[in-house]
Amino acid sequence: MFTDDELATADAVGTQLIRLVRLIERHHAQYQAEHPDALERATYILLVHLVKDGPQRAGALAESVHSDPSTISRQVAQLVKVGYVERTADPEDGRATLLAATVEGRRVFEENRRNRNERIAALIASWDPADRSRFAALLGRFTTGFEHLKTSTAPERVVATARS
Repeated sequence: MFTDDELATADAVGTQLIRLVRLIERHHAQYQAEHPDALERATYILLVHLVKDGPQRAGALAESVHSDPSTISRQVAQLVKVGYVERTADPEDGRATLLAATVEGRRVFEENRRNRNERIAALIASWDPADRSRFAALLGRFTTGFEHLKTSTAPERVVATARS
């Protein structure tokens, strides 16, 4: 099992992660309130995958974001409507379509990425350069470990108790 120190460290990390997720969600909700026509976060993530991974079929996109095809279909329709994604014939199978980011979709992605990077740079600007590099490396290591957790690992459970 784990030592008390290891569990205490895990608790401190978990507490900060929960805090960070809540802050991100609150920031996103405020942004959505100020920009009601902005894309939903889940829809934007599809654009990110199409820019980074290149054109792909809707099924492959659904698999890469761990979503179902019907949800992806609705989100892709919105991306097509705003001009960020286009459907093209799959050269390997003319009956199928590929989804690809448009020039405008790539521009929006790059603008958002630049804005995100500037906000993060401002957050850590006062840190020692070695601390910034170490944080980036450790966060990458943590995220990779999280990504590779076995699916048999049970997620955190909420235990309900009956009250009389």
